[in-house]
Amino acid sequence: MTTYSLSKRQARLFLLQHQRLISGGLPPGKAAIYDFVRHVGCIQYDPLSIAGHNHELVLQARIPGFVPELASELLYKDRLLIDGWDKNMSIYCTEDWPYFQRRRAMAAERYQGNEALGAMVHHVREELTRRGPLSSLDLESTDKIDWAWAPARLSRAAMESMYFWGELSVHHRVHTRRYYDFSAKLLPEQLLEAEDPNVTPEQHFDWYVLRRIGSIGLQWNKSGDGWLGIAGLKSKERTAAIERLLLNGLLREVRVEGVKLPLFMRTADAPGLEKILLRGDSADADGAETGAEFAAALAPLDNLLWDRELIRQLFGFTYRWEVYKPVAEREYGYYVLPLLFGDRFIARFEPVMDKKNGVLNILRWWWEPDTELSAKMIPALAAALGSLAKCTRASTVRFAPGVAESNGLQGLEARLQP
Repeated sequence: MTTYSLSKRQARLFLLQHQRLISGGLPPGKAAIYDFVRHVGCIQYDPLSIAGHNHELVLQARIPGFVPELASELLYKDRLLIDGWDKNMSIYCTEDWPYFQRRRAMAAERYQGNEALGAMVHHVREELTRRGPLSSLDLESTDKIDWAWAPARLSRAAMESMYFWGELSVHHRVHTRRYYDFSAKLLPEQLLEAEDPNVTPEQHFDWYVLRRIGSIGLQWNKSGDGWLGIAGLKSKERTAAIERLLLNGLLREVRVEGVKLPLFMRTADAPGLEKILLRGDSADADGAETGAEFAAALAPLDNLLWDRELIRQLFGFTYRWEVYKPVAEREYGYYVLPLLFGDRFIARFEPVMDKKNGVLNILRWWWEPDTELSAKMIPALAAALGSLAKCTRASTVRFAPGVAESNGLQGLEARLQP
């Protein structure tokens, strides 16, 4: 078994390289978006849009000139990406459809036997056949059913059930509202008819564990959010899958100084790590070839942040998404984004998009300990906030009164002026 020994900085550099959070990591355009999703398996979707949806924030941090229309075209025009369930609500490559057959079969079994739901499913089929793509609000149904976190309209429950078991797919979205149509109309026939490539549960777990490790870059055999969404994968099954993948040469072990547990990486990603090891611990986070500093505002559910305890140990940065915490229990704010510079998290800030006036407002800013703005940071931070502004269609980035002054950001503020 191949084992690598890394410093924490080398581990950080590998993660950032794997996540394409480096200068020149990805080119502009839709092909780069597709290639990144293919590389990491999936990116998370979330309906909240305070300063862009989560998947848009993930992509703007990596794709130069990203605008949301590029992702929408890949999802709803090109159909190369698909709205689905992987790590919770996610976006993944349409070609992966056969691998999720087990999940769809479990959903079909779970929702059988409810007569009211079954009758509404029949009605949905008739209406979609007659009228074309619809949202649940297009169906005249006021009946309710216990659903997920709270009672929901029966029409919504029926459409979501059909979506979960694969009969329906998302035709398009209007803001967060999903419009559905039959998967048979939207996806290639050969894909819909393809058998699950993983015949046994063990093969399925091996595929999923390898996929999830690749979604992050480095991962340990420890319960946490990085493993969410894999039905039936408990500690015992996860350990067995990792052992099989190591034995078959598909995973490699990574030991990082100061981290007790071993980490694991895909063997396919080893060449990138080995280049970092050859350069030594003095390599720049952006890849020493360019010499340009890199900065990015990351999404709350960015792949890099999926295992927050791992990030705490490797980067010394503690991050919690506090949208579901009561106001009095929040340490920072409602929708706060981490700010990456080089191989460090240097700050976090609270952006809110004012769509009416086209202004991206920075309401609050918190530096990490012993960090302040330097002249070296300004171009990269201005580019990072400019990327976020372009993603949100903002014409201006504006600091709330007193924020720039109290945080020593006047130089950055001046750079951001149109």
